[in-house]
Amino acid sequence: MTRRVVLVGATGAFGERLARLLAPWPEIELILAARGLERAQALAGELGCAAAGFDRDRPETLRELRPWAVIDAAGPFQHSAMLLPQAAIALGAHYIDIADGRDFVAGFSAALDAEARSAGVIVVTGASSTPALSNAALDALTVGWTRLDRVTVAISPGARAPRGLSVVRAILSYVGRPVRVFSGGRWAHEAGWSGLWRITFPGLGRRLGSLCETPDLDLMAGRVEQEARFLAGLELAPLHLGLWLMSWMVRLRVVRSLEPAARPLRAMADLAAGLGSDRGGMVVLAEGTGGDGAARRARWSLAAQANAGPTVPVAAAAAVLRGLVTGRIEARGAQACVGLVTLDEIVDELAGLPITTRADIGAPDAPTLLQRVLGDAMGGLPAPVVAVHDRRSQQTFRGRGVARGARGLLARLSRAVIGLPETGRYGDLKVTIAPDAGGEWWTRDFGPCRFSSRLQSLAAPGEFEERVGPLSFRFQPVQQANGFSWRMLSWRLGPLPLPKALGPQVRATSFARDGVYRFSVVTAHPWLGVIFAYSGRLAG
Repeated sequence: MTRRVVLVGATGAFGERLARLLAPWPEIELILAARGLERAQALAGELGCAAAGFDRDRPETLRELRPWAVIDAAGPFQHSAMLLPQAAIALGAHYIDIADGRDFVAGFSAALDAEARSAGVIVVTGASSTPALSNAALDALTVGWTRLDRVTVAISPGARAPRGLSVVRAILSYVGRPVRVFSGGRWAHEAGWSGLWRITFPGLGRRLGSLCETPDLDLMAGRVEQEARFLAGLELAPLHLGLWLMSWMVRLRVVRSLEPAARPLRAMADLAAGLGSDRGGMVVLAEGTGGDGAARRARWSLAAQANAGPTVPVAAAAAVLRGLVTGRIEARGAQACVGLVTLDEIVDELAGLPITTRADIGAPDAPTLLQRVLGDAMGGLPAPVVAVHDRRSQQTFRGRGVARGARGLLARLSRAVIGLPETGRYGDLKVTIAPDAGGEWWTRDFGPCRFSSRLQSLAAPGEFEERVGPLSFRFQPVQQANGFSWRMLSWRLGPLPLPKALGPQVRATSFARDGVYRFSVVTAHPWLGVIFAYSGRLAG
């Protein structure tokens, strides 16, 4: 049986993305509904579905479309009444929206639950990045945890991402105004867009984030003991700082709200977009206690390339609709989209797009560096890799290796300064690992050449740093079937961060083959070529 689904706001920044996800489904008859019928018809012609003119402020006309389900991707929801979900319930139709308005989501269930149950339908709000995706990621990260102390969610779209006027107005509606947050184990008020946190988005780098008002501030507060924060950021730091400075106009009561400036501020962001990228991301950070009673620090991250980011906020709505179509979701009534679809179900709707996700769960109080960085995930490593890297006391491993490097003067000077070996085969390779407080010293003896580096875990889950002389390199382990590789994230000279584009490219792998620990390290530079490379095998 084909079910008719009416997508309201189908030509908007998010509605169009959702339309493209749903149009190929054979199980539904998709109707693209929008105020601008001509644009809706053009999109419908491209996607092979139907179009209809519809004004969400006149929900009584929904009857003419005879929906089985209604999805509202229009917004804004910050000042919205609940007329559209009420109209859907009256017609016996399911309802899903992508609302991120805090008050709208908070009052949704109480206002509509009884009517929805009586009509035998489910009406769902917040099927978007917040609160659906953020809570699904938190659920996946904290399986088996006995305590959740702190949660931070951060979102940063690419500067070239499309910005609907309603989205800009929604952001400006809370900038500088008091926002109720759960901090220090109690409720308090802080100004919207206050704070300047530097957040690491794996695959994207570090970006600024400031306090954002979303439904998560309420929903996650019920899950944590100490703190729940939701941060949003603009990719271009000058724009982010500019909005932060403008927030003081509201905080000092020079103006009541920045919302009237939505059009000019949107135009300024559009003009500056070319200075940024089309890459956006999201992170969910959690701190608490695992089932074994030990501390846990976890991070789930998403990185979207090639302007795929605006599809992320509608993936949860697609997942809910799929659950209804397949019959997996049998619940009825009104609820926020929390616990209704899993992280995997949401991410599956993004298949085929240039979007990657990653989860890291570290054990910050564990006795060894490997345990602190990988946490429970280290259980999947081969025994030879664990034997070398999971050290609690000093040990020397012996083996053989091969080294090579560029012959250029700068490359040779670089090797000489660090103590790296010259090109050749070394049958007397010796590696000594000496744990200390917070890290490990690795000393490698290639015959007469000796060089050392110090590895230490970082506060960010799943990250560690290697220091070689005055240079420090930040890495993220990537697990593989027979070990793990080291993905370089950034580098610095002393305390000074250096541009990644100007730095070396490091490819390192620790793995097991035929029951023996092996390693491979290649450090190259676009200007110098292969500065050095070495590989080999070790035995205890």
